Amino acid sequence: MIDAVVNKERFVGQPLARIEDPALLTGRGRFLDDLDPLPGTLVAAIVRSPHAHARIRGVDLERARAHPGVAAVIGPEEVLTALRPFPLSLRAPMPYYPTGTDKVRFVGEPVAVVVATDRYTAEDAAELVHVDYELLPAVVDTKLAMKPDAPRLHDTANSNIASDRVFNFGEVDAALERAAHVVTEEYSFPRYSSTPMECFSVIAEWRDEADGPRVTAYANFHGPFSMVPVLTGALGISPAQLRLIVPQDIGGSFGIKAGIYPYIALLAVASRHAGRPVRWTEDRIEHLLASSAGSDRIMRFTAAVDAQGCVQALDVDFMENVGAYLRPPEPATLYRCFGNITGAYRIDTVRLRSRAVVTNKAPTGLNRGFGGQQLYFGLERLMDKVAHTVGLDPLELRRRNLIPSGSFPYATPTGGIYDSGDYEKALAMLVESSGYRALRAEQAAARGRGELVGSGIAVIVEPSATNIGYVGLATPQEERKIGREKSGSTEHVRVTVDPYGVVSVLLGTVPQGQGHATVARQVVADQLGLPLEMVVPKVDMDTSTTPWTVTSGSYSSRFSPLLTSAIVEATERIAQTIKVAAAVLLSADPAELELAGGNVRVATAPERSVKFRHAAGLVHWDPGSLPDGVNAALYAEAAFTPPEATAPSRTDQVNSSLCYGFVAELVQVRIDPETYEICIEKVNAIHDAGTVLNPLLIEGQVHGAMTHGLGGALYEEMAYTDAGQPTSTFMDYLVPTSAETGFPLVAERLVTPSPVTRLGAKGSGEGSSMSFPVAIANAVADALSGYGVEITSLPLHGNVIDALLSTRADNKRNEQPCP
Repeated sequence: MIDAVVNKERFVGQPLARIEDPALLTGRGRFLDDLDPLPGTLVAAIVRSPHAHARIRGVDLERARAHPGVAAVIGPEEVLTALRPFPLSLRAPMPYYPTGTDKVRFVGEPVAVVVATDRYTAEDAAELVHVDYELLPAVVDTKLAMKPDAPRLHDTANSNIASDRVFNFGEVDAALERAAHVVTEEYSFPRYSSTPMECFSVIAEWRDEADGPRVTAYANFHGPFSMVPVLTGALGISPAQLRLIVPQDIGGSFGIKAGIYPYIALLAVASRHAGRPVRWTEDRIEHLLASSAGSDRIMRFTAAVDAQGCVQALDVDFMENVGAYLRPPEPATLYRCFGNITGAYRIDTVRLRSRAVVTNKAPTGLNRGFGGQQLYFGLERLMDKVAHTVGLDPLELRRRNLIPSGSFPYATPTGGIYDSGDYEKALAMLVESSGYRALRAEQAAARGRGELVGSGIAVIVEPSATNIGYVGLATPQEERKIGREKSGSTEHVRVTVDPYGVVSVLLGTVPQGQGHATVARQVVADQLGLPLEMVVPKVDMDTSTTPWTVTSGSYSSRFSPLLTSAIVEATERIAQTIKVAAAVLLSADPAELELAGGNVRVATAPERSVKFRHAAGLVHWDPGSLPDGVNAALYAEAAFTPPEATAPSRTDQVNSSLCYGFVAELVQVRIDPETYEICIEKVNAIHDAGTVLNPLLIEGQVHGAMTHGLGGALYEEMAYTDAGQPTSTFMDYLVPTSAETGFPLVAERLVTPSPVTRLGAKGSGEGSSMSFPVAIANAVADALSGYGVEITSLPLHGNVIDALLSTRADNKRNEQPCP
């Protein structure tokens, strides 16, 4: 496929196949379990709590230590001696260590680590560890946990509410008083994970050197690298004393593996006691019990609506279940979408209350969509309810409330700056592609025949390239010290050219299957006018050699807006040096030259040219021939730092992301009247991610995000019993397979280039994971509209539909006329 397009003018925008795939498809991937980088490595097994809440009265490690083949066993005492609590994202008296210390607070929480010559021996010895528990009452329900008499997880805290903030932007109460309609509803979004194929994996080595300790860690961690200072803070070392290495291949993450860093700390302590490197690979049960998941959220939305159906104000209350600890970067899920909390709508008055609540569940963290699927489930279900209240079609209601074309850049009341868009055009495209008017008529007729069919719409703003400043909103502005606030969204790249003109590009984005190397090669080839085979991208991360910053990593769809911008800036410097060298060979002015087709040529006389590699060779082999003052180096390192990413204002406004794309989706469903199985009959989608870098990869991102959204809508839930016992196998935790994801999809693209990135590109990896769950929910609600049921929670299993209809039927039977 590459040969077929090599002579075209530009590579960016073409559907080039991923260069990463041949190795993966032929079994030549290099995952962490394929590597044996440190000689003499031992293997660890982790002893975990079977209880959701219990005091640790004692831990007996001696029988395990005496087991043949065991090199070391550590428990809470060793952890407390070796580590400090992890620094938290806000001030809260809820210390967090990689093991339980005084208590265990969720099923699966580590209590001890056994290090042995092999996994079998380690697992056998782990069974010999005896922990004396004093069982305590558990609480997993968010509302129950907020009550004053609830079982308290952290004895040093006054309650289970770790954070409680209220934000006011405009006069919400006044808007509610004068509204023609006040529409309110409470929604709940489930806790679910993305269950990557490869689980957590860590190799750690602690070495005590003359000038202090050194820790080397291999892990399938992808960032954010702001977790590196969190990790080293617990280890009591500086980031310079940690060498973190990530293999070139990671078997998926979707944000989940951002939560691996506590295990890096734990394995480092185990290595210190064993005196040798230690490795650990998580199994699937461990992953489901204790790795990470998106948070479950209860949301109360109230809208002030005028007589025409225009929303004048929003009053929002978020109650976030973050699990047993505020594991950094939490409570970030509450604030990631702060700048786009009003979605695609022209709403300028907002009140938001955000509460983070600890319960006896596993700690939460990044999951694809990170805060977006929760927000939009509530907001887009509410918009359907508003439409029903005022008697409008759901699509027409949205059209009336959309931010108008020509309003961009658009400032939201919470501080977001929507960089570009044309939401009205996108919605019109959705109407046309779906045949919306005819579809609605057909479905109405089908429902008249008793068929359970319906369609649902969701329109959302997709944030990308997170500004880490939003995390500061968890701290009241009077406690945020001026000069010590955090902000920004920087990405680094290093570009070098060898004597043969081959360009190496070292990325710090740590991909897990997104195709970063493919797109980086396209961008570099375009910028330097080279054939693709002359560009060699490298994606290995080694903090001792790869350029990185605390915002580095693969999360919040950063690659397209940030890394490609850094590539443009680095290659511009390389191009200038190449032009100076070529000018010597051509006796020309560098300003007259252009790079194209592997050559450097005079723009007005393209027959006068030299090969790119000859110009590169001159810089390497004959730098003395360059003009005075020219740096004889074909090496450029660039850090793209957008000025739009600033710290929260003193009025608590923040532009929480650099870019804001747009998604409009329509889902058609049919419900089996006997089994209540939900079948997706067709999906229409319009995506605006700015400049399209590679349409094939965007298509893959859309399909993948829809699959995750489908899981949250119909299948996946990390359910807990009242005693805190969770689902722990794929027998109980359902995930969609290829059989469920083969629905017909018609996807189209609208392009409104971003003015704040060098190529006009925005992120495109998370939009449908945010929009698809609520689009499905809206479709199911539409199919059941004749039965008077409300869809206020997910997932929508068949038994949930049965319960909704049964409850409605019972209520109708109980509605007796007054005597």
